[in-house]
Amino acid sequence: MQILKWVLKVFVICSMLEVFPLASPQAAANCSEADRAALLGFKAKILKDSTESLSSWIGRDCCGGDWEGVECNPAGRVNTLALQRPVRDSTLYMKGTLSSSLGNLQFLEVLVISGMKLITGPIPESLSNLSRLKQLVLEDNGLQGNIPPGLGHLPFLQTLSLAGNHLSGAVPPSLGNLGNLVLLNLGRNSLTGPVPASFKTLVHLQSFDLSFNLFSGSVPEFLGQFHNITFIDLSNNQFSGNLPVSMFSLVTLSDLSLSHNQLTGSIPDQVGNLKSLNSLSLSHNKFMGPIPASISRLQKLWSLNLSRNGFSNPLPAISSKGVPSLLSIDLSFNNLSLGTVPNWIMDRPLSDVNLAGCKLRGAFPKFRPDSLSCIDLSDNFLTGSISTYFTNMTSLQKLKLSNNQLKFDLSELVMPDGISTIDLHSNQVFGSLSSVLNNRTSSFLEVIDVSNNLISGTIPEFTEGLSLKVLNIGSNKIAGRVPGSISNLAELERLDVSRNQITGTIPTSLGQLVKLQWLDVSINRLTGSIPSSLLGIKSIRHANFRANRLCGEIPQGRPYNIFPASTYAYNLCLCGKPLQPCKGKKQEMEQ
Repeated sequence: MQILKWVLKVFVICSMLEVFPLASPQAAANCSEADRAALLGFKAKILKDSTESLSSWIGRDCCGGDWEGVECNPAGRVNTLALQRPVRDSTLYMKGTLSSSLGNLQFLEVLVISGMKLITGPIPESLSNLSRLKQLVLEDNGLQGNIPPGLGHLPFLQTLSLAGNHLSGAVPPSLGNLGNLVLLNLGRNSLTGPVPASFKTLVHLQSFDLSFNLFSGSVPEFLGQFHNITFIDLSNNQFSGNLPVSMFSLVTLSDLSLSHNQLTGSIPDQVGNLKSLNSLSLSHNKFMGPIPASISRLQKLWSLNLSRNGFSNPLPAISSKGVPSLLSIDLSFNNLSLGTVPNWIMDRPLSDVNLAGCKLRGAFPKFRPDSLSCIDLSDNFLTGSISTYFTNMTSLQKLKLSNNQLKFDLSELVMPDGISTIDLHSNQVFGSLSSVLNNRTSSFLEVIDVSNNLISGTIPEFTEGLSLKVLNIGSNKIAGRVPGSISNLAELERLDVSRNQITGTIPTSLGQLVKLQWLDVSINRLTGSIPSSLLGIKSIRHANFRANRLCGEIPQGRPYNIFPASTYAYNLCLCGKPLQPCKGKKQEMEQ
């Protein structure tokens, strides 16, 4: 769903950004010397350009079509500077600062410098001199400091995006002067304070994004005056108070996200008036009361996320014709006591069903098998077996059923080939791992968590070509050795085999897992030493070797020699930093 949401964002933004027509070199005169000097002033402040865009800025004619990202009007004045990192290569960047000379490009209408990551420093105050500017996009750089108040003095500005930087402080009220603004995106910064009251004049806005900041105060009542708005994202801030009822008169609104705030109260019944709404996310707030039945009137709604609030029974009774476009629903972790999955959820062709912590009871529900890609029914009271439920779910990618009372033989579980996540931890699953980890295991599988069950047998051999990133088999009854073929899990980031009955030594091949960040082999019966090959894992952040029968010197290099002593406690005779020196060997100074 995140991908679909991002596609929607891109569509909204692209629909408002003018297509930048390439100026014809034949139609344009030689570029103005003043403009050329301003561009070279910008280039001089870029200390490194791995995109190699600026390497084309040579010669005297910046309007001839050879200067990448530069376009001119027929009079030979620069009207467009658009430098964007290629979407397909995230390693490219520019390093430096934005020169104040950009403010000398008097005829500039479009300024786009985005995705350069290492362009730091402040936004130049001189950009307020660009009186003809219509599009200002400085996304995904490393810009710092406050938003210059002078940006509010650009009378023709239609698009302003400063998202994905390190900007801080309050938003200047002067931005409320931008009466022609259609798109405003200040997301993914560290901006603080309330939304300026002056924003009530931005009545032409179609897209409004303040997400992932530190904004506080209430959601502004004046949002209800934005009659052309299609996209509002105020998520991941510190907004509080009730939802303004005025917001629910926005009949053009297609995407509304207020998740991860501190909002209270209930959802007004007027939510049913948002007849264009495609996506509604109010998750991770403090909303209370029942979910209004008027949601059933949202004919175009395909994603509904109300998780992690205080919503309570009764769940609205929605007919088969209500919310006909719904594809994804998340009601997890509220105060709902559903007992069983309502028919209006179970009988429709959904792609994502998330009902974790909804007090479901009894046998696993029989969803329509043809469309589901994600099921999360964790933290409920489901019982019985699920062994054959998923054989016809050919689209299933993620299955999360942890913290239930499911009881079945893992070796009888049949999963579709495209499954990427299997999370069954904290149930009563028994049997061996060989059914989910064998030479037929799909290369799509990335996460297996069957910890805290009753699984026995041994850890199977691992074949090449697996894509596992997480393997958590802790707190079971697994015996035998850790196979040397563990090194075939080249993508592994988290390995937990703790609290089992595993014997033998830690294989030296474990050191080949260079992407490993988390390693826990504690509370087993491992013998021998901790292999020094583990020093080859540079990404390790957490390790636990506690309560085994290990002996010998701890690998003397970071981070193993600076982990807390508890990491190695209750073994036979481990020594070396952070424990006592090994006998006959002086404790080496920390490197």
